[in-house]
Amino acid sequence: MKKESILGKPGAPYAKVVKANGFLFVSGNVAVNPKTGEVPEGGIEEQTRQILENLKELVESQGSSLADAVKVNVYLVNVKDFGGMNKVYKEFFLPDPPTRTTVVVHELSRRDFLIEIDLMTVL
Repeated sequence: MKKESILGKPGAPYAKVVKANGFLFVSGNVAVNPKTGEVPEGGIEEQTRQILENLKELVESQGSSLADAVKVNVYLVNVKDFGGMNKVYKEFFLPDPPTRTTVVVHELSRRDFLIEIDLMTVL
């Protein structure tokens, strides 16, 4: 099996993206605007949209797309945010959605993050 780590920071203990065996594995992403470094104002819908826009750009830069996603993991800080997350999520993954697991977690790396998403696509 050939494995290629991509977009990893030197010295970091993980890669942002790994290509292996015709798949693209993307590490967890939080809602940070790559141009400003800021978390979008609002709530779960704005954060979900920012993450999915970031993931869309990232996977497309590697020759894949969200339409090629086969597995998505969603980590929510509050189960009450499920409906808002799902509303935005549908905009990016219908009509042929990937498999998905949604987990409620105690907290993420910063208190202002409400959600984190990672995914796997085919190339």
